[in-house]
Amino acid sequence: MPAALPLSEHVVLITGAGRGLGATLARAAAREGARVVVNYRRSADAAVALAAEFGDRALAVEADVTDPDAVQTMIDAATTHFGAPITAVVNNALPDYSFNGDARSTADTITTAELDAQFRGIVGGALTVVQAALPGMREAGKGRIVNIGTNLVQNPVVPYHDYTAAKAALLALTRTLAADLGPDNITVNMVSGGLLRTTDASAATPPEIFDAIAASTPLRSVTTPEEFADATLFFLSPWSRAVTGQNLVVDGGLVKD
Repeated sequence: MPAALPLSEHVVLITGAGRGLGATLARAAAREGARVVVNYRRSADAAVALAAEFGDRALAVEADVTDPDAVQTMIDAATTHFGAPITAVVNNALPDYSFNGDARSTADTITTAELDAQFRGIVGGALTVVQAALPGMREAGKGRIVNIGTNLVQNPVVPYHDYTAAKAALLALTRTLAADLGPDNITVNMVSGGLLRTTDASAATPPEIFDAIAASTPLRSVTTPEEFADATLFFLSPWSRAVTGQNLVVDGGLVKD
């Protein structure tokens, strides 16, 4: 098997990196010396400011990950800018969603349209990005793909039917892509978190909820975005060169996969 690239030699595309967890993932990869493509859909100012933190080692590019033409334009722009193909992808982007347990659609009210929207954004978006990045990875003779999942698949403490079903499908796609792309020396893995302390999505979570989750974990703490990002770097590094098709749950030990 060809030698794995050190993180500092990767060009890493992180989708949905303009804010929240995606921005933390981008900072973690850049901190370790990777060249980073900061993808965004609407958070232009934040994405450009984030890329500016790392000078010519980062590039902010707008693209809706469900639009194949926009994604291809992004891949081409990044390849031209860095003079090298994208060799790692972190599929983090999400369609618009409100994590509000009180306002969620229940088993009696959930619609196929809601399911379709999440499947298109989460599964379809990841597949679109992967397919656009594959030629560059094959050219390089190696690649890393990391999909961001959720521990709600194993422990649906709040039954978000559409979001969780789409993430479960993304886990299945992770494993089938791993089987298909292994001969190309491309690994495909998932990192799944729970409630993070704190992101845009969890900013409105009451302190008592955080405290209750922390008390339920062996580490007695709620995972931070920085801790989650550090675990994600494992799958981008040479240390994971023999690991593919796996789902690493990063939530302080709350859920056992």
